[in-house]
Amino acid sequence: MSDETRAAYFERIEEKSKGLPWYVVEYIDKRKRKLSPASLLNYCHDYIIFFDWILAEGIFKGKRKDIPLELLERLTVQQVEDFLSFLEFRLNNSKLTVNRKLSSLKSLFNYLQNIAETSALEPYLKRNVMAKMELNKVKEDQETLANRMEGKILRGDEYENFRQFIAYEYGVINSDNKKILNFHMKNRERDTAIISLILGSGLRLSEVVRLDVDDIDFKKFTARVIRKGNKEQYVYFSEQAMLDLKEYLSIRNERYELDKTFKPLFVAAPMGPKGTTRRLTARSVEKLVEKYAKAFGKPALSVHKLRHSFATRYQMENNDIPKLRKQLGHSSVQTTMIYTHLTNSELQQAVKNMDRQNK
Repeated sequence: MSDETRAAYFERIEEKSKGLPWYVVEYIDKRKRKLSPASLLNYCHDYIIFFDWILAEGIFKGKRKDIPLELLERLTVQQVEDFLSFLEFRLNNSKLTVNRKLSSLKSLFNYLQNIAETSALEPYLKRNVMAKMELNKVKEDQETLANRMEGKILRGDEYENFRQFIAYEYGVINSDNKKILNFHMKNRERDTAIISLILGSGLRLSEVVRLDVDDIDFKKFTARVIRKGNKEQYVYFSEQAMLDLKEYLSIRNERYELDKTFKPLFVAAPMGPKGTTRRLTARSVEKLVEKYAKAFGKPALSVHKLRHSFATRYQMENNDIPKLRKQLGHSSVQTTMIYTHLTNSELQQAVKNMDRQNK
């Protein structure tokens, strides 16, 4: 993560922290060395939802930041169950999302009970209600995950068709709308390069938006990325991705009014009174994929599904889970094994085709 991006995250964390109780601020500060800024920001959001629920339920009357430690010690199991029900049935959070938010609270309460100490060497909390709460049992085996993903990724000719659609056809079908057409013509090389890079490498969204120009090795077809756990890795990408990157870079500086020293690879058009150019955000990439996916006729397609599309194609053509695991940056081989299930239908058809040839 670039220094600029980290600074932006920590600025938002500090802003969110101002409305949280002092002991939560202390915990967040202690976790800065161990958690990514993105994770810390998620924790802040989770805690705001939890403490706002306490206020809405009348468990404490006052401001969120004034909720005392003693109140946490008096929370009952039933109250926490009510909060989890609120997340699931009122906020429509999935069981996985509820689990994540419960884990955030468990981590905070564990710190308050087992790590933090008063000047008298006493724990902040003696009773930890969150330790009594169990995470939802979410049983989804690899086959279930594969079936759920089926139909939401690109297959066969769709890889090139989607790339061509972004590069040319989207402009054609919107030729009567000058505003849409002009915006597309300004950004089509950039957008094509982004899609092509993900489909040709399987990079995560966060890895794509953090790329600088110097991270691309044009001779080795690799991109230098910082993966989860702050691990540096050089990830290979396809020849088509390289061609699209070169086309984008040939127009990048002039089209986006950039100084040659400006390092971010993917940039947004100048905005504001000063016309400042900036690094393209993750949300901007999500929105452009959503836009093209809907127009292409596959509205369920997302940035993450493009990564799955790459992985499925790679496994079909190479049948090499260890190499795919390294390419995707998975910490566990079990995560990569899903792609063996995703390709079952193609393998079945291949066997049928062999039977026809033998007749």
